[in-house]
Amino acid sequence: MRLNSFKYLVKQGFSGLWFNRVNSFASLCVMTISLLMVGISVLVSFNVTKMIGAIESRNEVIVVIKDGTPENNITLLGSQLSSNPNVFEVNYYSRDEALAGMQEGMTEDEKSLFQFMSENPLPDCYRIRVSDIDKLSDTVNQIQQLEFVEQVQSPNDFANILTSIRNVSAILFSAVTLSLIIVCFVIISNSTRASVYARRREISIMRYVGASKSFVEIPFFVEGLVIGVVSAAIAFGLTWFAYSEIFSMFTTDMNMLSIFGLTAIIPFESIAVRIAIAYVLVGIILSAVGTVISTRKHLKA
Repeated sequence: MRLNSFKYLVKQGFSGLWFNRVNSFASLCVMTISLLMVGISVLVSFNVTKMIGAIESRNEVIVVIKDGTPENNITLLGSQLSSNPNVFEVNYYSRDEALAGMQEGMTEDEKSLFQFMSENPLPDCYRIRVSDIDKLSDTVNQIQQLEFVEQVQSPNDFANILTSIRNVSAILFSAVTLSLIIVCFVIISNSTRASVYARRREISIMRYVGASKSFVEIPFFVEGLVIGVVSAAIAFGLTWFAYSEIFSMFTTDMNMLSIFGLTAIIPFESIAVRIAIAYVLVGIILSAVGTVISTRKHLKA
């Protein structure tokens, strides 16, 4: 195809946007809203996953050491715990440290009760954190088999709840995203079909004089491409504004948010480039490719 012909087809594509401006504007609005909702859905999904991960990382497993275990065997047990592939943090707490921690915040009268004890009743222990909470039960079973371990205290019920929330969230956000993409694709195709029908006489004339299918499709492709890029830019700007406002609101009181693990909210600046690229790619694929598919269906009819 000659350069002049290509320029002519691109010009026709932009002319088509104005000629079919009502449908073009409707497609632009639908595409923008769909991209915005898909983007927000994905961002919420990312943040929910990160928040759950932050909460998971704070869960501790208490490994109680058998009473009377020699010091060198306690050190050996710590090495065995550290070598577990699902354990990323191991901290030793002696019975003296545990007693001191228990007494923090007590009144002097309450502390005086411990003076009548001949020995410290608390055990030595290790506090560990696991990398993958889904494997918590297997990790606990492995630790219980180690020598010098009296018992293992782990938040199994809480871990199961977090895992269920994460799995349900992933399924829900995936379903919402897929549904929005399908709806957007259908609306773009219908809009293109209306545009093609409005210019059916022009298309028929071009076909009669020997114009190829690609010659007819390129102007519609340009229309879809422009709509996709413009809607992606608008959706990106709205997402940035809305997300920044929400991020600012949620990070105002860090003390309250830290209780729920919300300090793990992802700053938009750290993912802005990836979001922009995703918006443009999805916008082009849905709009431009959807336009070409719809046009080809009409040309075959």
